[in-house]
Amino acid sequence: MHDDTELPSAGHADVRVVAATPEVARRVAEVVRRCFASTEQRSYPAGPEGGTLLHLRVDTTRPAGPARSWLESSESAPGERRPQDAPRRDEP
Repeated sequence: MHDDTELPSAGHADVRVVAATPEVARRVAEVVRRCFASTEQRSYPAGPEGGTLLHLRVDTTRPAGPARSWLESSESAPGERRPQDAPRRDEP
């Protein structure tokens, strides 16, 4: 699998989609791009068994319509932890 060690700059996030087919990976990337400004996507083989790894970098400082309103309404006060942020029971 492809592995980048470079961290994204502040306000950006790397998104990797692993899917059985390139079309499925592209569909997921399209949804992400409708929420955030992003770089051009890059695709790689996911592994010896097949599949697709799609990589794109999103700019979280420039959310689009639906994501912007959701992010603004879901922001919590500094240090405040929301229930959905807590580790799941199956996580260490």
